[in-house]
Amino acid sequence: MNVDTTKQEFISIYKENIKREGAEKLLDFLVSKCDFFTAPASTRFHSSYEGGLAQHSLNVYHCLKAYVERERFSEVYGLTFSEESVAIAALLHDVCKVDTYVRDFRNVKNDQGVWEKIPSYRTEDKLPYGHGEKSVYMISGFMRLTREEAMAIRWHMGFSGTEDKNLVGRAFESFPLAFALSVADMESTYFLEA
Repeated sequence: MNVDTTKQEFISIYKENIKREGAEKLLDFLVSKCDFFTAPASTRFHSSYEGGLAQHSLNVYHCLKAYVERERFSEVYGLTFSEESVAIAALLHDVCKVDTYVRDFRNVKNDQGVWEKIPSYRTEDKLPYGHGEKSVYMISGFMRLTREEAMAIRWHMGFSGTEDKNLVGRAFESFPLAFALSVADMESTYFLEA
């Protein structure tokens, strides 16, 4: 993936869809005051390469957009989501990961069974505030989220997180965008980026 191309696509989708007060300041933060466009999305599981976080966010956006535009989705839930809410939830769900990954090395066995050091990342989180809730907290410092958006971002890890499974289920029942974002995040992580 080309970091510059990913960055341009992200900024284009962001500016086209996210118009609320504070959105420009948040975009400025992402572009010039943190490592959002160069950070990996994980230490070694999905999109664990330079620019992986931004690419993962775009992948989730495309998956979420396709999911909520399905005819069956609006029939079941009897609602649709604005382009702005879809863009906010998907593009910003993992903003909690900015400035948390540090380049490092890890030992792995090569094809001959010999240990060797390979480049990797390690986590060094200076603001240990959880995952989804940290993203909500960070975004809220720039712009106001709707309750649906906040809940979607907070619960995007779904049942793969460490939270009480009953709380996850209740969040999904009450806030359909939360379920949809969780599905899009898993589709992106396990199918597109595996």
